[in-house]
Amino acid sequence: MAYWIVVVDDEPLSLTNAKNLLREQNMRVSCLRSGKDLLEFMKTHEPDLVLLDILMPDLDGFETYRALRQYEEREGKPQTPVIFVTGEDNSEAERRGLKAGASDFIHKPFHKDILIKRINNTIVNSKTIETLTEEATLDKLTGFLNKASGTEKVSGMIKKAEGALMILDLDNFKLVNDLYGHDMGDRVLVAFAKVVRLNCRADDVVCRIGGDEFMGFFPDLTRREAATSLTERLNEQLLAEAEILMGADHGIPLGISIGIVINSGTTGEFQILFQYADSALYEVKRNGKHGCRIYDPQMTIAEGPEDLDQELSNVIRIMSERGEGKGAMLLGQEAFSWNYRFIVRYLERFGGEAIRLLFYLSSKEKGVIFSEMVSEFGNVLKNTLRKSDIIHQWQQNRFFVVLVLAEEETTPEVVGRIMKAWSRTGYKDRIDISYTASSLRKELYESKE
Repeated sequence: MAYWIVVVDDEPLSLTNAKNLLREQNMRVSCLRSGKDLLEFMKTHEPDLVLLDILMPDLDGFETYRALRQYEEREGKPQTPVIFVTGEDNSEAERRGLKAGASDFIHKPFHKDILIKRINNTIVNSKTIETLTEEATLDKLTGFLNKASGTEKVSGMIKKAEGALMILDLDNFKLVNDLYGHDMGDRVLVAFAKVVRLNCRADDVVCRIGGDEFMGFFPDLTRREAATSLTERLNEQLLAEAEILMGADHGIPLGISIGIVINSGTTGEFQILFQYADSALYEVKRNGKHGCRIYDPQMTIAEGPEDLDQELSNVIRIMSERGEGKGAMLLGQEAFSWNYRFIVRYLERFGGEAIRLLFYLSSKEKGVIFSEMVSEFGNVLKNTLRKSDIIHQWQQNRFFVVLVLAEEETTPEVVGRIMKAWSRTGYKDRIDISYTASSLRKELYESKE
């Protein structure tokens, strides 16, 4: 990789010498004549390293270094590695430079091998530290800042700028994990992160503060209309992504609720503003989800029977949003286990029958193609069986099916419908399917004897 080196020296001969040595190593070189030139240059460029001469008129190397670090801190930019350069054999200057925080110190005239080795070592060490710092500050799944680093970043921003502090919570996300498994849950979170990025500006900051909870600060966003528009876009785009991942009939009322507080000054206290945004989020959750609310000091916690009636109406409406869907439910292991236990308890109490089927798939084809065929068989089961039936993919090539309130003699007919639907997929001759069945009623009867 060709590193980009900036050489700052008021002596033309030293600049030429350094430039020739570095370009021999295929490094990109920019030459500047003063500390002021460097500070102006850094506003629009991000080199890998600066070679900074100490003895210069106007701003010397030490003064330039301090001004550079102040600028980087003020703008929230990473520190560029700096190696001090001097033509004097002065141990005090070297001690002072290293104490100030410079990455290294080198004497003129340059020794080619020493110069190149120190530059390479300094850049490699700097990038290693940068990588470790990034890993410590970022949420690996979404790529957003994690809670600690995000809180620190936002706390500083609200002291400098007006804007909206938002808490974003995914509605009904637990159902994704329960019904489709945690791998799908992770994919939905990644899709949510993509949607948020598409709707963020360069100065907006978003961090993940919990499993499905996020926080963001949006400078200069102070109008209710803008917040409402952002919320609508996020909900629409997240729903579109969810349909791509889980199918249009996934049946989960996935969405985003956002609590907002407007920071109208530059002296906001983060903890207080966060509590206000959290209160606003609570109001969104109480009133149907999938929307936003800007904090109002008049917000109060509802009490009394009338509020309980409203709460019941809200719960019923939210649960009804799951929709009808199509066919049987394909469930993750945890959700399937809970449903299966409920079916067993129901039949023990009220009677009835349930048939259990285990399908086994095998093929000479392996890898991605086999996985695609297995996934397609799962879709066939889902679309062929009734809404009251449940399915779980047990291991890579097995499906466990429970036909609720079905009679044992109807099993061949059900399997026949499945095989007929499978024959229309084009995979009929590329995969072998076998199955076995058992009666839950017989098992319950025998356990009582």
